[in-house]
Amino acid sequence: MARSAIRRSLSEQPSPPPPPPPRNSGGPGGRGPGGRKPRGFRGFLRKLLIWGFALALAGVLAIAAAVMVAASSLPGYQALKSQQQGQMIVVRARDGSELVTMGPSYGKWIPVTQIPAVMKDAMISVEDRRFYDHFGVDPIGILRSLFVRVESGKWRQGGSTITQQLARNVFLNNNRTFARKAREAILSIALETKFSKQQILELYLNKVYFGGGAYGIDSASRKFFGHPGTQLSLPEAAIIAGLVKAPSRYSPTADKVAAVDRAKVVVTTMQDAGTLSAGEAAEADFARVSFAQEAGQNSVRYFTDWALPQLDLLVPENNQPIEVWTTLDPAAQRAATDAVAKNAPNGAQGALISMDRDGGILAMVGGTDYVTSNYNRATNAVRQPGSAWKLFVYLAALEAGYKPDDTVVDEPVTIQGWSPHNDARNYAGKIDVRTAFAYSKNTVAAQLGNEVGFGTVAGMARRFGITTPINTMPSMVLGTSDVRLIDMTRAFAAVSAKGTQVEPYGIAKVTTTDGQVLYEHKPSGGTQLVADYVAAGITDLLQTAVNIGTGRAAQIGRPVAGKTGTTTSNKDGWFIGFSSGITTGVWMGRDDARPVPGLMGGTAPARAFAQYMRLATARRPVEQFDTQLKLPEYSLEPDDEANLGNNPEDYYYVDEKGNLIDPNRQPGAAPNAPAGRPEDDGQPPQDNGAPPAADDGFLDRATGRQVAPRGGGGQGY
Repeated sequence: MARSAIRRSLSEQPSPPPPPPPRNSGGPGGRGPGGRKPRGFRGFLRKLLIWGFALALAGVLAIAAAVMVAASSLPGYQALKSQQQGQMIVVRARDGSELVTMGPSYGKWIPVTQIPAVMKDAMISVEDRRFYDHFGVDPIGILRSLFVRVESGKWRQGGSTITQQLARNVFLNNNRTFARKAREAILSIALETKFSKQQILELYLNKVYFGGGAYGIDSASRKFFGHPGTQLSLPEAAIIAGLVKAPSRYSPTADKVAAVDRAKVVVTTMQDAGTLSAGEAAEADFARVSFAQEAGQNSVRYFTDWALPQLDLLVPENNQPIEVWTTLDPAAQRAATDAVAKNAPNGAQGALISMDRDGGILAMVGGTDYVTSNYNRATNAVRQPGSAWKLFVYLAALEAGYKPDDTVVDEPVTIQGWSPHNDARNYAGKIDVRTAFAYSKNTVAAQLGNEVGFGTVAGMARRFGITTPINTMPSMVLGTSDVRLIDMTRAFAAVSAKGTQVEPYGIAKVTTTDGQVLYEHKPSGGTQLVADYVAAGITDLLQTAVNIGTGRAAQIGRPVAGKTGTTTSNKDGWFIGFSSGITTGVWMGRDDARPVPGLMGGTAPARAFAQYMRLATARRPVEQFDTQLKLPEYSLEPDDEANLGNNPEDYYYVDEKGNLIDPNRQPGAAPNAPAGRPEDDGQPPQDNGAPPAADDGFLDRATGRQVAPRGGGGQGY
């Protein structure tokens, strides 16, 4: 009874509710009985994996499609072999000999089977040790590079393979952008799908840049060692392989020590890679490596640096290999280089430019040594010409009606508060124009400039090709405006051409390597700058300056006409003259414009001129100057003086940039400059102990009578 009661009591109690169903169970699509979506980290991870796989698959398909498109558009192997980067320019002298090769230089193509094994091993060891194991891009190499970057904080290893470098060199540029790297990777894989490893290695070794304009191992071997790339030894191969990382830093022509140190690292890398044994690495003797002499780094480069930029105008938009035939005479260039080197004073620079009667440059020297200073002082430097500027003063005077035999007075003068002085303040009194020019009398030049007008003198200089700013203060007659040697030489060449304009040029012809003419210089009829009688008169004066005047050291045993120039404190020395159709200008001085003891136009520059011209004219017939005066049918009247620049409104100033300022100043107003020569700072020059400009035998020398020569010279020569 009791047990049955207990059972009844238990059965009457309510039963417990059923447990809830699992949250992620039941229902299609992961929905539970209640229709709820699964939630939590596992659901997010599942979606991420699904989308990641889909995106990766799409990326692989996109890359595969890009590689297929790139591979189909790649040139064939033979086309890649003939493709070249940059423009090669072969510069030739007037006799056809090769002066220098500019731009990229390509040696002979070397098949991979003929490339020395040490060259291939060196390049693979140092640039791409897993070359034979990757598909154009090396993931392991990239990860290793990233690991080193994180560990060291710097990029110390590159992840680029040889195939990537080839793709970059042939098809791309060196921009450090992700877009370029992506294109590089696609092209690298495309190259690997289209060409074999041996073909890629052959292309790379024949196209990679090694510095100094050398592309390919044959060009590099010939440039640095003087022999073909098929003859490379282990040390030479290591030097070349080491250049790829930084061609300019490790180039043997720039730093032989750095090149050898880098090559030793390459040898160690080859040993680590297993391509060299320890014994073979130890036998690499870099002391026995013979480096070739650097070609073309001589004075010829002054000329090519001046001439070749003109190609942009002569043959624009041309990128094919060309040959440039120039006017340069190799023998004249050697003579000019030697003349400057032997005569330039210690610590001073020198420049020489020589041109033929048609303006063709025969020789150009821009300094004493191109390697130590490639600044071209013949074409770029601007210096005061001193009394060489008197060429324009006397040209203006002759055009105004003066004749070489006319009388002038050498006496103290003051013009607008400026008082020029002759050497040692001596004056000769009444002399003729010829004598005044021959002995470079400053007072006479000042009087002539004042009479014809300083603006007229400036206009004459412009007419004869002076391109730099010209001031028209009274002291300008003594050459206080800066000029270029090439412009002054051009002016004297125009006198040699009987007053006809001369245009300097250096490029005679441009052709392709197969002989197609792209450009050829055509002589143009020069403009007549002055009348024949003016050219004859100034030639008379210039010849006298060499025969009996300040330019006696320029005599070469045949007729020479020329003029010296010396600036205050002997900072610049000039001699410019012509003979037998060749006009040559010489300048000497210091780049910092400090005085050079003993430097005068009639000393070192005149001697350099004579040394050069003796050789330059040796094969030319002797030519006599036409100095016969032919006066015009008209004569100048007093009321014509305005045309000669004496009108006060024509008297103007030019600032350092060549701008005209204060053209309408009041007549008689003091010039905006101190009295005296600019470099004297308004003070009269000190007596430097030089012989007087006019001594007891002055007139004897002026008339050509035999007298004992006097030594030295002074400012204004």
